[in-house]
Amino acid sequence: MLISKKIDDAELRQYSPIALAYIGDAVFELMVRTQAVTVGPRRIKDIHLETVQKVNAQSQAQVIRQISSQLSDEEKDIVRRGRNAHSTPPRHADHSDYRMSTGFEALLGYLYLKGDYERLQEMVAAALSQEEAPALKDLYKGG
Repeated sequence: MLISKKIDDAELRQYSPIALAYIGDAVFELMVRTQAVTVGPRRIKDIHLETVQKVNAQSQAQVIRQISSQLSDEEKDIVRRGRNAHSTPPRHADHSDYRMSTGFEALLGYLYLKGDYERLQEMVAAALSQEEAPALKDLYKGG
């Protein structure tokens, strides 16, 4: 696994939601890029466009809205903290979508740093279409 030290809940609760979203954004993009590359040979331009379509604020906001009822109370709290964190959205992003996507990224960062890779995979699979999700099945197994 990429992280050498799993961080316990008490310590993770002290992390700012923006820091969690920062790492969550990177983890999500890496997982989406990996999936895009491993489906078969294609032009890098096409891979890039597919990745950008999935990692944008609007797509992430849609995912978190769809799966919110499936989150634990702890996960909902992380999403809420990320959503309410003070940050400046890019000019091209809808403010509401940007806030929701920050909540989604904070959740992914939290799960990654916690070492809950199985739940992380579930969240990323929810963000991808059913056809693409199986490509991630064994991507982050181990520890």
